[in-house]
Amino acid sequence: MSRLAAALALLLLVVPLLAGATAAGLLGGGIGGQTPRPSPSATADIPAGYQQLYLAAAATCPGLPWTVLAAVGKVETDHGQNPDWTSDAGAVGPMQFLAGTFTAYAVDGDADGTTDINNPADAIYSAAHYLCASGARDGADIPGALYAYNHDTSYVTRVLTQADMYTTLDPASAGPSGSGPSTAALTAVDYATAQLGLPYLWGGDGPDYGENGFDCSGLTRAAYAAAGITIPRVAQDQFDAGLRLPPGAPLEIGDLVFYGPSDIDITHVGIYIGGGNMINAPRRKTLVRTETYVRPSYRGATRPAPA
Repeated sequence: MSRLAAALALLLLVVPLLAGATAAGLLGGGIGGQTPRPSPSATADIPAGYQQLYLAAAATCPGLPWTVLAAVGKVETDHGQNPDWTSDAGAVGPMQFLAGTFTAYAVDGDADGTTDINNPADAIYSAAHYLCASGARDGADIPGALYAYNHDTSYVTRVLTQADMYTTLDPASAGPSGSGPSTAALTAVDYATAQLGLPYLWGGDGPDYGENGFDCSGLTRAAYAAAGITIPRVAQDQFDAGLRLPPGAPLEIGDLVFYGPSDIDITHVGIYIGGGNMINAPRRKTLVRTETYVRPSYRGATRPAPA
C-alpha cells in the first residue's frame, strides 16, 4: 500500500472520532471567536477527512483560523495528495516537518499512543501546535508564525492568500452576481501566488516558457492559461478584450486590474486577490509580489471568462 493510500485509509478511521468532538471545539480557531465558513473553493479542494482535521486541530489554538492551517497543508503537499512527501531540505510528511521540529512540537492527533510525522492527524495537530507557539495564539502574529514555519516571505503571502480563498466571501464584497469568484479565477490566483518571489523580467512569460521571471502581463496571461482561459499577451490588449466592470463595481478575486494615463494607454496590469490587494510583477529590479491595487493611475478592471 502506498503512503497516500495508507494515509487516506487512516483518515477514514480518524473522521468518526472527530465527529464526536464538541460543537464548541469545532467552532474554535477563528479570530474573535468566529470560524471562517468553508468557501466553495475549500469544499471542492480539500479532502473531507483533511478538512475535519484542520477544523479540529485549529480549535486547539485560539486565534488560529482553520483556513490558515488548511492553506499550509495546501501549499506544502496539496493536502497530502502530492506523493513526494520529502522536500529537498529533508522536510517530511503532509505538513512538511523537519524531523527535529516535529519532535519538538509533536502531538498525538489521533490518540493512538504514537506520533508519526507521516500520519495526517499527527502532522496537522503538530502544525497547529507549532504555529500556536510561534505567534498564532489569539491571532497575535499569524504572518510571523508562518514565517517561523517557512522562512520565506513569498511563502507567507501565498499561504495567507490561499487562506482567504478558503473563506466564504462576505456577500457585500462579492461581485455583481453575488456568487463570488469562478473556479477559473481561483485557479488563476493560485497560479499567481505560486510565482511570488520570481524576478520581474521584461517580456517574461515564466517557467512554462523556460524563463525565470515575468513582466506584468506575462504573469496575468500565464495565470489564466493555467485556468484554461486564453487572454492576449500585452496589458492594453487584455484591457480591451476583457469583460469590463462598471465603474465602482465590487472586485472579485481573479479580476484583472489595469493602470495607465488613459484607457488607450494602459501600462500595467495585476490580478486582484481580495482584501484590497493584487499580485503583480511591478517593474525592473523587483520581484513578483503583493501590493494594494489602489493607486492614482487605476483605469478599471476586467473579468476574464471562457470564450
